[in-house]
Amino acid sequence: MCATLKIWWRSSPLVGNPMDDNKDQVQVNTSTDDSIDQVKKLEERIVELENNWKRALADYKNLERRTAEEKQEFAEFANMVLIQRLLPIVDNLHMLEKHISDTGLKMIIKEFKQVLEDSGAISLKSLKKDFDADTMECVETLDCEVSDDGKVLEVITEGYKFRNKILRPAKVRVGKAKNG
Repeated sequence: MCATLKIWWRSSPLVGNPMDDNKDQVQVNTSTDDSIDQVKKLEERIVELENNWKRALADYKNLERRTAEEKQEFAEFANMVLIQRLLPIVDNLHMLEKHISDTGLKMIIKEFKQVLEDSGAISLKSLKKDFDADTMECVETLDCEVSDDGKVLEVITEGYKFRNKILRPAKVRVGKAKNG
C-alpha cells in the first residue's frame, strides 16, 4: 500500500515532480517576460485612452463654446429682426411729430429711441456731414452753396446700425453746388 501511495503522490497533478520544479521556473521566467510585455501594452493602452479622453474633453469644450456663440448670434439676429420691424413705426412717429407739436408724442419718440439704443441699435447722425455711400442713400440732390457741396442737407429717414452692421442706411438729400 505504501508503494501505491508513493506512485500516486508523484503522478498527482496537485503535487509536482521535483524535476518539474525547474520547468516551472522557466515558465515563470517566460511568464515574467510575458507579464512585462503585458504591462507595456497596458501602459500604452492607458496613454491611448488618456489621449482619447483629452481629445473628447477638448471636443466637448469646443462644442460648448460653439453652442454659446450660436446662441448669442441667434439672439442678436432675433433682436436685429425685431428692431428692423420697429423702425417704420419710429419713422411714422417722426413724420407725425412734424405735423403735431405734442409733448406726449415727443416723450414716446424719446422712449422708443432709448429702447432701440438699449437693444444695440444706434442712430446714424447724418445731418451736415459729408455724404457716405456706405451709411447713406441719396434720394435727391439740392442746389446749394459751394461750402455745402457733397454734404447732407436734409435727412428723410434716419439710418441705424446694430453691432457694427448697417441695419438701414439713412435716406438723405445731398447738396450740389450751383455751376457759376
